[in-house]
Amino acid sequence: MALSFHRAILANLPSSNPRPSRFLFLAGLHRSGTTLLYRLIRRHPGVSGFHDTGVRMDEGQFLQDVYPPGNRFGGPGRFALDPAAHMDESHPLATAENARRLLAQWGHHLDLSRPWLVEKSPPNIVRTRFLQALFPGSRFLVLLRHPLAVAYATRKWCPDPVESLVEHSLVACERFFDDRPHLAHSRVIRYEELVQTPGETLAEIFRWLELEPLELGDEEIRTQVNAAYFAKWRADRQRLWHRLSWRWPERLEARANRLGYSLLEPERLLPLDDT
Repeated sequence: MALSFHRAILANLPSSNPRPSRFLFLAGLHRSGTTLLYRLIRRHPGVSGFHDTGVRMDEGQFLQDVYPPGNRFGGPGRFALDPAAHMDESHPLATAENARRLLAQWGHHLDLSRPWLVEKSPPNIVRTRFLQALFPGSRFLVLLRHPLAVAYATRKWCPDPVESLVEHSLVACERFFDDRPHLAHSRVIRYEELVQTPGETLAEIFRWLELEPLELGDEEIRTQVNAAYFAKWRADRQRLWHRLSWRWPERLEARANRLGYSLLEPERLLPLDDT
């Protein structure tokens, strides 16, 4: 029987180049808008991405057995707090053989003739250097969202205190920005800006990928994505402000500011350097 297209590619790949096309890895915490961004990018004819795979949110982390998925480290709201979740080029799993194995497993669900293969999994945010080591030439698109909105939205799956969930967001994003100088190609956008100017933001992403811009289509995009979470935040602060344990917003404010957000004035977006 003739080899399928992706198996034929794998059979002829030199060990020094385990990829037939470039990967675009989407990274961003649970509830940060990566699923919307993934759908928008996957529509492009130059992109192939996972869909109808049967796994949660079509995330590549659940379609392979090369490296542990995020739920091995606590799952939503917790995984980045485990130092073992962070993986870079020095990790023992960062081998050419594992790159070939990963491509074989993912390739069953992708069209390897497309210029870009897109994969979206939240733990990517602490594994960019590891993924780059497996697939040189990959690009990393990181989506940020206000840590308070992420925290309150994540409580759907993780009942941890808001402080812990905000800390998780900060740790994950700080890890990415520490790793970013080691990446050849990365771009950062904010969910708040994506929903306000989706057409322009998407066009910029496609130009960055050296693809022709694509019309937004009929994707329904909500613009007031954080208001309800900020209202809940203010109610909780008013109710609990007298507790010493609720002095943490002031303590974490400077760290949030470095990511372009404020815990004390949540509607205010601060400048974000995307160089």
